[in-house]
Amino acid sequence: MLEKALIGDRKYWTWVGFLVLLIGLGAFYYLRQLDYGLGITGMSRNVSWALYIAQFTFLVGVAASAVMLVLPYYLHDYKAFGKITILGEFLAVASVFMCLTFIIVDLGQPARAFNVILYPTPSSILFWDMIVLNGYLLLNVVIGWTVLASEKKSIPPPGWIKPLIYLSIPWAISIHTVTAFIYAGLPGRSFWLTAIMAPRFLGSAFASGPALLILLCFILRKYARFDAGRESIQALAKIVTYALIASIFFVLMEIFTVFYSQVPEHMQHFKYLFVGLHGHSALVPWMWGAVILAAVALFLLMNPRTRRNETLLAVACAAVFSSLWIEKGLGLVVTGFIPSPLEKITEYYPTGPEVAITVGVWAMGLLILTVLYKVAVAVKTETEG
Repeated sequence: MLEKALIGDRKYWTWVGFLVLLIGLGAFYYLRQLDYGLGITGMSRNVSWALYIAQFTFLVGVAASAVMLVLPYYLHDYKAFGKITILGEFLAVASVFMCLTFIIVDLGQPARAFNVILYPTPSSILFWDMIVLNGYLLLNVVIGWTVLASEKKSIPPPGWIKPLIYLSIPWAISIHTVTAFIYAGLPGRSFWLTAIMAPRFLGSAFASGPALLILLCFILRKYARFDAGRESIQALAKIVTYALIASIFFVLMEIFTVFYSQVPEHMQHFKYLFVGLHGHSALVPWMWGAVILAAVALFLLMNPRTRRNETLLAVACAAVFSSLWIEKGLGLVVTGFIPSPLEKITEYYPTGPEVAITVGVWAMGLLILTVLYKVAVAVKTETEG
């Protein structure tokens, strides 16, 4: 079926060429990083996780969100999701691929990644994160490709695929839960030391992932003439609405707990985020931007009239995605290091090469997603025809 990705119009090949160009630019700067070291980035001894790990953390949530399609369609036989469940599974494939790539580029020496396999340590959360991420990638590749191949042949999927589908549902929850434990399991970092880190991760994941999928459905309708259906898009919009409410509620719970109980080391992180700390305020504009975007998105999504307007729905979904990319990315990851346990403030600013590598990885993921969607849309168009 991959041969279908080799057929496309001028717009399709222009898009592919643009992505290849960004990948090449990212690869060029990554080779420089391999030669020079992580000193080419804006990271330091005090801020050792930054833009790369922020993308990893956010994209794990996007990958996990596929469960919001798989669960209603396969367990509750919600037919409206029949045309887009495969899109969610392939989005998970591209997202996990980017997650794993960001981990590699964050390592000064990529060969160190093999240490997790050569010297397995079950007591380490990173060991389990490696298992759940690679397992989830394999599950979605096998499930998505097998179901699509069966649909192309107009035959039911093989019986052995159902247990894998059921397994993928709790597995999707596990990938983001384990990722949350990486942060919550570091007692020296007070900003991350919270029991609701995993629920926060899942709430934001179930908002950002479906929001991105809605935007992708609009793009496919415009450029690929593939209509996912109004009912399925509106159902996804409701999921985004409830998940966004939960995500905002969890953040407000954190803020209330920290400031009501007046825990000094916890308060410092939130002060740095929203008002700055001792003259340092690099993330303040970003965080207030995220707050405004979340408020606008919540208003548009909670109002049935604006939610049903697809133009305003696209605006709301873009606002949700952008807001959570900021809050769950740089806002969560970088602030865990500022201030340090010794109360030292070292601000972080991403460098040009670091941004170029990040854009290159995103372009690689979008290229994978483009190829998979091209195949999926072609197969569904054929079968419907």
